[in-house]
Amino acid sequence: MLNRTLAPESKQVDEINFIQPLKQQLNNGIPVFTINAGKQELVRIEFIFENVNWDQNKPLQAVTVSHLINNGTAKLTAKEIAEKVDYYGAFLQTEYGADQSSVKVYTLNKHLAAVLPILQSILNESVFPQQELDIYVQNQKQSLQVSLQKNDFLARKHFAHAIFGDSSYGSNIEAADYEAIQQADLLSYFKAAYKPENCTIFIAGKFEQSEFDLLNNILGKTWNNNEPSAVNKFDFSPIAGKELLIEKADAIQSAIRMGKLAITRKHKDFPGFQVMNCLLGGYFGSRLMANIREDKGYTYGIGSAIVSLKDAGYFFIATEVGTEVCNNTLIEIEKEIDLLKSELVSEEELNLVRNYMLGSMLGSLENAFSHADKFKNAYFSGLDYTYYDNYIKTVKTITPEDLKQLANQYLNTTDFSKVIVGKK
Repeated sequence: MLNRTLAPESKQVDEINFIQPLKQQLNNGIPVFTINAGKQELVRIEFIFENVNWDQNKPLQAVTVSHLINNGTAKLTAKEIAEKVDYYGAFLQTEYGADQSSVKVYTLNKHLAAVLPILQSILNESVFPQQELDIYVQNQKQSLQVSLQKNDFLARKHFAHAIFGDSSYGSNIEAADYEAIQQADLLSYFKAAYKPENCTIFIAGKFEQSEFDLLNNILGKTWNNNEPSAVNKFDFSPIAGKELLIEKADAIQSAIRMGKLAITRKHKDFPGFQVMNCLLGGYFGSRLMANIREDKGYTYGIGSAIVSLKDAGYFFIATEVGTEVCNNTLIEIEKEIDLLKSELVSEEELNLVRNYMLGSMLGSLENAFSHADKFKNAYFSGLDYTYYDNYIKTVKTITPEDLKQLANQYLNTTDFSKVIVGKK
């Protein structure tokens, strides 16, 4: 009989298997990567476009096009698009990211022939009606006005601008930027970015050759958009650490965000940096949580992360604390980083982090969609599945000495940019 007073035996994950995609190409040259898996007659098709033609005087072009692309075409109004997608039980989603924008559809296979022409119209004939643009601008200005009252939003916004400046990674958006959006600028961006030469398709779910032929027949032809474009490219230089305090006299809590430019997924030290980050603030049992939440009671939550973008990576620590303990929190964060740099982590703690990271990786591969997402992460970093092989090997074999060396190499707090919103 199971003795529930004893914790189950802990075992390390031995092997993680990835489903590798089939690569094909539409007749118009668009590469298609398909994870054909799952038993349900369901498929997700994602059209991903690199962000292009960055203009710091028009910082909202790409994100606004992404939001409004399914709000009216030459043949369909926004209402008709929504009704048709609903009728077929499909789900249409657009996403804007720092480096790419996407149009994504989930649909039952039996309705693919009816849903794909809607996608074809959206990707070729979007007109960005002035009425829809006016509603979008009004809503976004109101949303920005509300967000600007939140300390954590202000800290995130000013931290990004501190390390990335007026690039698409850190642009300091204001209400006037929304008021300056012109319909003509959206059409211009749409014609430059949403074209076959700038598109990659990722498919996950039940998708056989017959479905590919259908996709090719509808979207493998010539598209309307063919304006010239230049994919965004940014160069960033490390900056000396500085602190920005945005004081709010009536603040009860202070938001803290601090960090610096860091390495990207392509760097050989990235997997080791991920282990070090996990140990410091990457999960609920991390040192920052144990000290500043559990021991000191300064916050409900604190975390750290390393983010890999196409042209830069960055590391940050973020939390919100009572204003009266803001300064003490900064001192405790520095203490935890100094401990990483001066003392070896115990094997017991390191094994806990190893099991958490490998378990999280295994748990994140639950279906065809998540396998496709893992492939996309590597693909857009110019990597392949050897990245994950190296990641798993590093998590299993990294030593306390390696982590101490990485902390000394990458966590120099005098280089950190710090943003505090509230009181210090």
